Amino acid sequence: MRIQAVSIATVLATTVQVHGWSSSGPALFAGASVNVKNSALFSTETSSVDTSSYANADRYCTDHPNNNVPPHIAELVGRGLHTKPDHPIGIVRAKIQEYFASLPEEYHEFDAEDPIVTCTQCFDDLRIPPEHPGRSPSDTYYISDDTLLRTHTSAHQSMHLRDGYETFLCAGDVYRRDEIDASHYPAFHQLEGVKLFDPATVSAADGLTREEWLQSPECKMISDDLKATLEGLMDHLFGPVEKKWSEDYFPFTEPSFECEILYQGEWLEVLGCGVVHTEVLEMAGRGDRRGWAFGLGLERLAMVLFEIPDIRLFWTSDDRFHKQFQAGQITNFISYSKFPPVFKDIAFWLPEMFVENDFFEMARGIAGDLVEKIDCIDEFVHPKTNRASKCYRVTYRSMDRSLTNDEIDALQEELRVSSEANLQLEVR
Repeated sequence: MRIQAVSIATVLATTVQVHGWSSSGPALFAGASVNVKNSALFSTETSSVDTSSYANADRYCTDHPNNNVPPHIAELVGRGLHTKPDHPIGIVRAKIQEYFASLPEEYHEFDAEDPIVTCTQCFDDLRIPPEHPGRSPSDTYYISDDTLLRTHTSAHQSMHLRDGYETFLCAGDVYRRDEIDASHYPAFHQLEGVKLFDPATVSAADGLTREEWLQSPECKMISDDLKATLEGLMDHLFGPVEKKWSEDYFPFTEPSFECEILYQGEWLEVLGCGVVHTEVLEMAGRGDRRGWAFGLGLERLAMVLFEIPDIRLFWTSDDRFHKQFQAGQITNFISYSKFPPVFKDIAFWLPEMFVENDFFEMARGIAGDLVEKIDCIDEFVHPKTNRASKCYRVTYRSMDRSLTNDEIDALQEELRVSSEANLQLEVR
């Protein structure tokens, strides 16, 4: 059926950058009721662990000197929103898996893997170099020097390849320090897909140099299969739409592609993907094979599909939110409250190594989900001292109640004190 559209402004508001695949609005779609046929998609044959078993904050907040996982992040782990049939994230996941269940290949489904991974799994196995900004503690939650909360579901790709899987989907919660607004949250969900090809179909490419492989008919055949598969997914989600492909770059695929669709009269970037890099396959012990991979961000799909205006709502325990959704049904979210915001400004001189994400993370740690967004509203460089200053406007808003100035003044004062004590910011 044709998917009913929402405003283009809603779509564009979901742009976000994450480690691994670009998720600048991946697979955005919206509409009226849609039935998801196969409820068995939530009983995956390859998962034997309940995600709730990971709900133990002590696993993530340790006494390691380089641990930077705050309690408010540790408390989110193990919620398993993507495995809940009545949750928007789970409904979107099922819709995608429904499509792959209709294909000739059998895709093994992984949905309950340990969110703690190693640096090797998350970065090295995927050709993400040590100097990449995504490996910085300002971007990533480290448990120790060598372990972290996964920043993308691609962290499990090489493990599954080593274990012999050739076609699989991997869904899970991922974590990243990020800016604060209605479409960014430090915990979100991704779905990854991988397909390897029969060696007989690509044997003519054996022994080719990198340049020869990229120009080979076999590489083109894999690329064409990837594009055809994902174009089918786009039509499954949106109904028939015009599509456009362009080249992109990811460390773990070569060649890499970006897909755009013509949606409500504008071209929208919806998907990143590519042919799995030969070095990634070699490191996974599958150097004799070739294949493709893609990744999707589930929150961005669900925000547009259900017309959910604020990413924080996915994590609420309010029944007024959860009672609106049923397994297999895609219906528009009806807002049950819109309490007024409280605005507070904070300005400070910047130290030499200032990183915005550290300030954002501190604000989340102090005020939690009461922080709706933080905007930089002014920048200033002193003409004599050349010192730089920024002023940020913090928007506080509860989804459940009206806030008082007194309680927000207390939070803002704590933010000011902590900024000076922990980030060496000189508050103006």
